[in-house]
Amino acid sequence: MADRPDYYKILGVGKNASEEEIKKAYRKLARQYHPDRNPGDKHAEERFKEISQAHDILSDPEKRKQYDRGAMFGGFGAGGAGAAGGMPNFDSSAFTGGFGDIFSNLFSGRGGRGGPGGAGGGETGSQVRGRDLETEVSLSFEQAVKGTQVSLSVPTSKPCPTCHGSGAKPGTSPRVCPVCHGRGVEPRNQGIFSINQPCSRCGGAGTVIDDPCPTCGGSGAQRSVRRLRVNIPAGVREGSRIKLAGKGDAGVRGMAPGDLYVITRVSDSPVFRWSGDNLEVEVPLTIPEVLQGTIVEVPTLNGSKRLRVAPGTKHGTIQRLRGEGPPKLSGKGRGDLRYRFVIDVPSHLSEEQDLAVAALARATRGNPRAKLFAGVGAGAAAADGRR
Repeated sequence: MADRPDYYKILGVGKNASEEEIKKAYRKLARQYHPDRNPGDKHAEERFKEISQAHDILSDPEKRKQYDRGAMFGGFGAGGAGAAGGMPNFDSSAFTGGFGDIFSNLFSGRGGRGGPGGAGGGETGSQVRGRDLETEVSLSFEQAVKGTQVSLSVPTSKPCPTCHGSGAKPGTSPRVCPVCHGRGVEPRNQGIFSINQPCSRCGGAGTVIDDPCPTCGGSGAQRSVRRLRVNIPAGVREGSRIKLAGKGDAGVRGMAPGDLYVITRVSDSPVFRWSGDNLEVEVPLTIPEVLQGTIVEVPTLNGSKRLRVAPGTKHGTIQRLRGEGPPKLSGKGRGDLRYRFVIDVPSHLSEEQDLAVAALARATRGNPRAKLFAGVGAGAAAADGRR
């Protein structure tokens, strides 16, 4: 069995490095060795796996604590390194988490249901599934509205090809943990309360391995980079979550894998703005167009259309093209296109424009604000009459 890897050295940080320093070092190296930036380079791919595993361990406080104590590679409690002729017992839970986040494909383990230490810590070891992962994908506005297909490189784990995910050397089998009796958890008394924690012997797996697989060291999984083609449905928004069932981390010792969630990041459109299930467009109008009415050409998702602007249209008036907006995420129909008319008032007038405005002012005469004061006067007179 080779010496345990020095994860601090792999990331180029000191043993007292903070979480932020570890994340920063990982991001820098992940960008450098990511498979998408080094197509066909096996050395870069292996280096990326190594960097990702180092980050996976050191970014998790509990795994880092175990690693620093040497427990991750020397077994737990009474099951230390001495079993099977000096072959150490590996904590499989240390190898089933998600990688860290990376520049465009941002991954993070979400505590798979039933995983050790996760929300399902009370479940038995046989129910420990792989952790869920997340990745972000960047889309243009047009891709989000119409749908597209994207390529992803997913750093994850897969069942070990030698032991087929059992974690045990071929020809042998894991045995029920003698401490937790297969439950994967142990009770801990906290005063008048008793809480369940991952088993100190098996790490939550429910079983122990006396003779670990020489390929995966007993984890039942190997790090890999999975490449996927993902269909992005039409109508996704900023922050939409697309679930890919079973595409997350491999489960503990052959259990069910976790899921992969693709989070969409959508660039803004220079024309359209989201408004609920609808899209809104601001349409500027000149003062003559507002006064006299006009026909304007407006953009749609599939070309353009003409809208009639009635004479006297007020600032902020909205016209709709019903059902011509983006597909609804519910899958039931489409939203609307909303056109908001706004009056474009020039900040400076030419001499010709100034003369035209003066002529318009003389022609319209009257004071539209007079009724405000008339109303105030009428109210005051009524009040005097009641005294």
